[in-house]
Amino acid sequence: MAPPTSSQIKPGRTLLVLLAIILAMGAATILQKAFIPKFGLDLAGGTTVTLSPETLDKKAPPEESLNRAVNIIRDRVNGTGISDAQVAKSGSNILIQIPGAGQEQAQKLVTTAELRFRQVLAIGPAQDTPAPLPSAAPSGSPAATPAGSAPAASSEPSASASPAGRALSKALTAPSPSGTAQPEPNTSASPGASTEPSALPTSRATTPPADDPLAGQDLSGIDPAVLQQFKDLKCSATNFGQGQQDDPDKQYAACDTSGQIKYILDKAAVRGTELADASAGTDPTTGEWIVQVDFKSAGATQFADVTRRITTLPQPRNQLATVLDGAVIVAPTINEAIPGGRARISGGFTQVTASDLADQLKYGALPLKFVTSSVVSVSSTLGADQLRGGLISGAIGLAIVMLYLLLYYRGLGAVGIASLGVATIVTYLSVAVLSENAGFRLSLPHIIGLVVSIGITADSFIVFFERMRDEMKEGRRSMRAAVEVAWRRARRTILVADAVMFIAAVVLYFLAVGDVAGFAFAMGLTTVIDVVVVFLFTKPLMSLVARTKFFSKGHKLSGLDAERMARAETSSQTMQEA
Repeated sequence: MAPPTSSQIKPGRTLLVLLAIILAMGAATILQKAFIPKFGLDLAGGTTVTLSPETLDKKAPPEESLNRAVNIIRDRVNGTGISDAQVAKSGSNILIQIPGAGQEQAQKLVTTAELRFRQVLAIGPAQDTPAPLPSAAPSGSPAATPAGSAPAASSEPSASASPAGRALSKALTAPSPSGTAQPEPNTSASPGASTEPSALPTSRATTPPADDPLAGQDLSGIDPAVLQQFKDLKCSATNFGQGQQDDPDKQYAACDTSGQIKYILDKAAVRGTELADASAGTDPTTGEWIVQVDFKSAGATQFADVTRRITTLPQPRNQLATVLDGAVIVAPTINEAIPGGRARISGGFTQVTASDLADQLKYGALPLKFVTSSVVSVSSTLGADQLRGGLISGAIGLAIVMLYLLLYYRGLGAVGIASLGVATIVTYLSVAVLSENAGFRLSLPHIIGLVVSIGITADSFIVFFERMRDEMKEGRRSMRAAVEVAWRRARRTILVADAVMFIAAVVLYFLAVGDVAGFAFAMGLTTVIDVVVVFLFTKPLMSLVARTKFFSKGHKLSGLDAERMARAETSSQTMQEA
């Protein structure tokens, strides 16, 4: 027996590729237990958060700043555009509706995340009875420093964060403000190299007097009002001043997020608006999770300038604090200038907490300060009845299309029905996987887009079938030859039609928001699925069935018999003449 030719093998291989894709998506759905997609606000309810702006002069915020804040928050809560979250202005407030989220989760998503980089001017314990503040032992290592030492920064400044993702580790404490031997920075160290101090302070660390945590420190240049603010500031692990409004153009007293240390900070040297990007990843050396931040050109220059300026200053003025929402999350010692516009925060992160912080920073610092004026759980506006109605309408439409295919194409219609079945399976698995991994939430606009796609998918293989029948009329070609010739002609038409539909969906998705964007996403998704099914299933299946006697000999029930195709041609000519 002669070995099969490549043309005989290709259809089977193509079908196996599609089967592998379906099995992979099915395995992901089973492993993640994502059998039912997550629903949107109209089907599952969620949480409504109202944010009210606060300005330093207590006046109404500028409209431009409010619009920018709406865009930033929309990107933050609906970064992929498919989560069905709604963000809109309501007077001077911002109304946010997040599907399926509890109140705690919703508040976390709308955290304002105002970021500043400020030089440390003075430091002290936050408790009334302070423990000794250990002296500094700088190191350029990106890892978290051991207990009893303060971190230092190299070309990629390191920070230590709590498991909450934004809190300073309890192991990270500040150097003694007085009576310590100060290490000399290693100015010859190359970027990224470890910088060892010339002398390590040991027994000369002292404890500031309990009644004056700033005793012995250089207080020159500090605003007296800020000194008083520092003395009055109360910190704890559960209430460390986070969310306070800090004016970037003024000095500021703040707690660290462990609630153990408080700082006097200079004016903001770099603001969060100068961040170009932030991403979560792992350190290739240690494997720990880090948050990498990249500055814009102006921010990179500002960051390099402040790190260069403070390297030669004594402790604690050679520390640069990262302040998020008014609280210090890290204050590393800077031992050398850090050019290049790139820094990182590391130590104590998990994948989730690193991603959370990166998302908060990535979408930009808000131009206004907001307070949460209300958080309300809302029920679904449509619910199970409307979902059931949408699914029933889709099933009815699918059944009508299948019935038409059987009546008009007979046996050939079975190939079309099989194609629709495969498209339905791929669509369901795609929705399930996207729901679990990309924040996709199924709402009524999505369902409408999926139902409309039934016609798009059916139209593609109808074009193919008609091209094939044209080639077979009057016995000009065998079915096997007709399939190949018809496919070469039909695929151009299919690709052009789907390309037009996909471009329309993309444009609508990027120009619209909310429900309209959801409809556009569903339409674009099903257009891609249509191309996959037609190329990987319908055409290979037709190549296989063309080898059977039932179709190749033109059985009366195949839909390819000469009499039926002749009637179809006569009907077509009559319609053209009319």
